Amino acid sequence: MPRWKALPEELDPQVREFANQLRRMVDRSGLSVAAVADRTGYSKTSWERYLGGRLLAPRTAVLALAEVTGTDPVHLTTMWELAERAWSRSEQRHDRTMDALRVDRARAALGEFGPPEPPGGARAQSPSAGLTDRRPKPPKQWAPKPPGPPADRRRIVMFLAGVVGALLVITSAVLLTDLGRSDGKPKALPRPSPSSSAPALPPGVKCVAASCTGQDPEAMGCTDKLVQTVGSAKVGVSVVEVRYSRTCGAAWARLKQVAPGDRVQISAPGTAGDAVVADAYRDTYTKMLAVPGPAVAKACATLKSGKSGCAAGRAPSEPPGRSDGAGRGQ
Repeated sequence: MPRWKALPEELDPQVREFANQLRRMVDRSGLSVAAVADRTGYSKTSWERYLGGRLLAPRTAVLALAEVTGTDPVHLTTMWELAERAWSRSEQRHDRTMDALRVDRARAALGEFGPPEPPGGARAQSPSAGLTDRRPKPPKQWAPKPPGPPADRRRIVMFLAGVVGALLVITSAVLLTDLGRSDGKPKALPRPSPSSSAPALPPGVKCVAASCTGQDPEAMGCTDKLVQTVGSAKVGVSVVEVRYSRTCGAAWARLKQVAPGDRVQISAPGTAGDAVVADAYRDTYTKMLAVPGPAVAKACATLKSGKSGCAAGRAPSEPPGRSDGAGRGQ
């Protein structure tokens, strides 16, 4: 019988009870986690997260486990629905906590650039002393020379008039030169210096924004409690969803209740997007796409039967959708 680790203390009671029920089913079956993974089509890593309370198992995985262990799926589905609602409430609380942490970090960063304190020497000086030091010294008094003969005075007047005229000519030339050189082009503004430090990412997160494009959301640590469903639409018996991680600044598409050959795609204006075709009866998701916000993302599905449909992401101000942490951690 497998020995289970203690479930996280912060788990909602309904989620905790559901995880314990899954553990009891595995214990009664006598199967190892690896054997459960082989028989249900979900990876061993995903089942370790489901049974460890780190991720809520999707409905399809729960039904597959019920079939493998011979458990009645009706009561188990009811327990899953209650746990799924509790998990969504926990995600909303986590988002509000992350927003508060970002505000605190921003305030702390702004506090590092406060006005510097005056040096100690400036405090010791009295205001009167500072004013006294800045008083201009009186100009030196020059004794006037005794007037010379009239011819000398005329030469002095003519000399001064010539100096003034030369100054006027030079000033006019400088002004005309500056006006002639003006080409009407605005001067380049100095580039702002880059920030001395980038905000630290949560533990396990390996990308943000553009660096997440084309990456697997589970491998980059953008799933678990860092993701929420911001849009969904029913396409036949399947459900297509827009998944968005505010921490990673990226979105991806997920298709639930999948059959082999079904296709799901994520897109946003001005991007190539990403698409994937399901190869098994399991939830399928695309690679990530960097987006400025969830409202620009769109997830579309085309089923093998020919039916198609799309789901658009909602604006951040709208309430987040439910997140069930589907198989493979997306």
